Amino acid sequence: MTLRWREPPLAFPESRGSCCVLGTIASTLPAGVPFAWLLLLSPTLYLGEGASQPACSIYPSSESFLLRSPGRQTSLGEAKGIAQGSLWAPAASALMEEAFRLALCVTMGLLLLGGSRLAGAIETGNAVSKGGDEEGQGATDPQTLTVTTILQDPYAMARGTELEGYCLDLLDMLAKKLHFNYKVTIVKDGRYGAVSSSGNWTGMVGEIVRQEADLAVAPLTITSVREEVISFTMPFLGTGIGILLRKDAASQGASLFGFLAPFSKETWTGLMVAYLLTCLCLFLAARLSPCEWKEPKSEENHFTFLNSLWFGAGALTLQGAAPHPKALSGRIIAAIWWLFTLSLLAAYIANFTALLRAGNEPLPIQTFEDLVKQREIEFGTVESSSTFQFFKNSRNPIHQMIYEYMDKRRDHVLVKSYHEAVQRVLESNYAFIGESVSQDLLAARHCNLIRAPEVVGARGFGLATAKGSPWASKLSLAVLKLGESGDLDYLRNKWWETTCFHKGPDTWSPLKPQAMGGLFLVLAIGLVLGVIVALVELSNKSRHAAEREKKSCCSVLIEEMSHRFRIKEGARENPEKVKP
Repeated sequence: MTLRWREPPLAFPESRGSCCVLGTIASTLPAGVPFAWLLLLSPTLYLGEGASQPACSIYPSSESFLLRSPGRQTSLGEAKGIAQGSLWAPAASALMEEAFRLALCVTMGLLLLGGSRLAGAIETGNAVSKGGDEEGQGATDPQTLTVTTILQDPYAMARGTELEGYCLDLLDMLAKKLHFNYKVTIVKDGRYGAVSSSGNWTGMVGEIVRQEADLAVAPLTITSVREEVISFTMPFLGTGIGILLRKDAASQGASLFGFLAPFSKETWTGLMVAYLLTCLCLFLAARLSPCEWKEPKSEENHFTFLNSLWFGAGALTLQGAAPHPKALSGRIIAAIWWLFTLSLLAAYIANFTALLRAGNEPLPIQTFEDLVKQREIEFGTVESSSTFQFFKNSRNPIHQMIYEYMDKRRDHVLVKSYHEAVQRVLESNYAFIGESVSQDLLAARHCNLIRAPEVVGARGFGLATAKGSPWASKLSLAVLKLGESGDLDYLRNKWWETTCFHKGPDTWSPLKPQAMGGLFLVLAIGLVLGVIVALVELSNKSRHAAEREKKSCCSVLIEEMSHRFRIKEGARENPEKVKP
C-alpha cells in the first residue's frame, strides 16, 4: 500500500492534533458499531490549498491515520512513521476548525445511533438483545436470557421493525427488577404448547423443554399437564373460559318476540293479574251498586263479566268500550284503571325506545348450556389449546357435549389462532370459546362483539421456565411485587383501552315489578275503594227498604245480594209477565 506525498513535507502539530481527535473518537466507538461509520459520516480533509486527494484516511484494521498527498509515492512503513509524528503535512489554520467541526458531527451521530434500540424481531427466529437496569451491571456482567413469545394482540404485536405489547412491558419491568439482559424471539411454529402425536411438546413449551429458550413470556395458561415438564411463576393475569359472539348474530333468535322485551316476565304476569282483578272488581261493583242495577228482579245488568273484560281491554289500548259505568263505585274503579294503563303504556313505550336505541337485546346465549342447545351458531376454540383440553378432561355433562361437538367437527370449527377466530366471528355465525380476558380485549377493540356473561374454569397466565430453574422463584416474587405496587393494573388499563362506550348505554334491562310497585299499589287501593263504595250504596238502599217494609236491615241486605248474584231462569221473563 502506498501514499502520495506533497513536496516539501513540513511538520505541523495542529494537523497531527486534528487527526488525533478523530482517532480518539474512533477508538471510543461502542462495541458492535462498524468502524466504517466514521469514514462515511466524516467529510474529506485536504492538506494545503489545491489538493485533490484526501489528506487523512482511516483504516479500520489498524485504527491509525495515514496521510496521503499527490506527487510522491510513500511506502506503508513511511506512512506509519508519518502517523507516528515523523512526518507532518502542511495545513492551513482552517483545518483545525474543520477537524473540531467534524468531531462534533461524529459525536452527535454516535449518540443518535447509541440511543436507538430495537424492541423485538418481527420475523420468526430473529432475536433482539436488551439489557436490564444499570444497578445490576456492577462487578459482574448480568446474565442474558433467551425469551420466547407469540404474536397476539395486545401481548406482543409487530409495529414496523419493533415489538410492543403487554408482555414486552412486563418483561422490561422484570429485567429492571432482577437485573438481567434478555433476547426476544418469536416461537417458530406459532403455537402455545401441546403434546404432539409423536409425544413431543410443540410451541413455546417445547422450546423451553428443549432448552432453546430460557423463559416464555406470553399469555400461556397454567395447567397441570404443562407444569409436569416446565415451571410456572405466579400468574400475572387472571382469566377463565368464556364465549365470544357477534351482537347481531346472537340476537337473531330474540327478534320474533322482541316486543315483549321491555317488561320482564314478572311484570307481564303482574299486569295480567291486575287486569283480571280490575275486571272482576268492576263486575262486582256493577252488581252491587243500586245506581248501576236498580231492579235486579226485572232488569238485566249490562255489566256482565265478559263486558267488564272488554271494557278493561279497551282502556289498555286507549280506546273507549261500552257500556260505561254509571255508579260512583264503577267510575272510581274505571278512573283508577285508566290512570294505571296510561302510566303502564308510557313506561312500555319509553323502555322499548331505549331498547331499540341501545341495540342490545338480551342475549339468547347466556351460558354454555344455551350454546349447546341452539343450532344456528357454530362454536369452537383454538386447536390443541388449554381450553380444548379443559373440555376434554371435564366431567361436567355440558362440557362433555361441547367437547364431542368440537371433536367431531374438528376440521371445521377449530381455528389456528385468535386472529383467525376473530375474523370468523365477525364474518359468520360462529361463537369462539377462549380465554375471557382476551375476549374482553376483543370486545373492546371490536364494538360489534360481545362476551356472554358465564365464565368457567378460572385460571391464570404465568411465565414459564425450565424445570428446576432458579429463575422461577425469582420471577414469581417479582410478579407479586409488581401486583402489590399496582404495575400490573397499570399495564392492564394501558393495553385494554376501549372506544366503544360512546355507542350507547349498556345498562338497559327489562322493567321489573319493583320499578312499578307504586303504580300497582295505587291500583289496588282504587279497586278496594270502589268495592267498598258499592257495598255502601247497596247497604244504604237496603236500610231505606227495611224502614219501608218494617224489616231488619240485615235481612233486606242479604235478600238484595241473593237477587243480584243468583241467576234464575225466570228473571228475564218477569218484565213480560207484569205487562197488562
